[in-house]
Amino acid sequence: MLEQIQPLNPIAFQLGPLTVHWYGLIIGIGAFLGFLLATKEGKKRGISSETILDLILLALPISIITARIYFVAFEWNYYKENPSEIIAIWHGGIAIHGGIIGAVLTAIWFCRKKEVSFWKMADILAPSLLLGQAIGRWGNFMNQEAHGGPVTHDFLESMHLPNFIINQMNIDGVYYHPTFLYESSWNIMGVIVLLVLRRTKLKIGEIFLSYLLWYSIGRFFVEGLRTDSLMLTSHIRIAQLVSFLCVLVSLVLLWYRRKKGFASVNYLSN
Repeated sequence: MLEQIQPLNPIAFQLGPLTVHWYGLIIGIGAFLGFLLATKEGKKRGISSETILDLILLALPISIITARIYFVAFEWNYYKENPSEIIAIWHGGIAIHGGIIGAVLTAIWFCRKKEVSFWKMADILAPSLLLGQAIGRWGNFMNQEAHGGPVTHDFLESMHLPNFIINQMNIDGVYYHPTFLYESSWNIMGVIVLLVLRRTKLKIGEIFLSYLLWYSIGRFFVEGLRTDSLMLTSHIRIAQLVSFLCVLVSLVLLWYRRKKGFASVNYLSN
């Protein structure tokens, strides 16, 4: 008989009628640490912490809304029957690609209004975005979602994972691939890569495009292991399709901007 393992409590704490879920708290922690990283780089590039904070305070709620809209749109058959669940983001169900779309559109509008280079701002924020995504995946961990297919206990032990992760990957007596961990680890490595790259002779905008490349490549492969993917058809996973398109667009933009001279400014000189 399989041992009954109790999952971690998805609720962090309660303050009277207010219930604070780990999912939202972890996303908040990721946003805060991303802000600290961005302000440090912004000072070197002539963009004040106040400007960066204004953008984050605007982009964060918008990106959460667009991430939720994106998710709900592709799961509409469920949500049209359960409309009260549409706003229940603490149960999980925000799509990172939807959040990226919202954040980029907000940043374009904001930078035009403030007369700041979008590409320069995007370069500064790119490692912060990846850091926030890496941390945010642990919210999925607390909700026991964004996991892969079934595996054995021995398989998880062979990865030298701590017991709290192994136990949390036990859902109704079945162990699953900790795909949240794979993506989080890939993103952390990406943060390091981007921090190293922006000390090289890359041009304005190429840090952000490198972020899209790195994240999309990792997401494409991790998504193939997941069991809860949003599906376009019975065989096409939406996240894999979008990741493929992001890789393609990033490569084309890297080539096109250099060919046309739009990326003529060295990142280190600005």
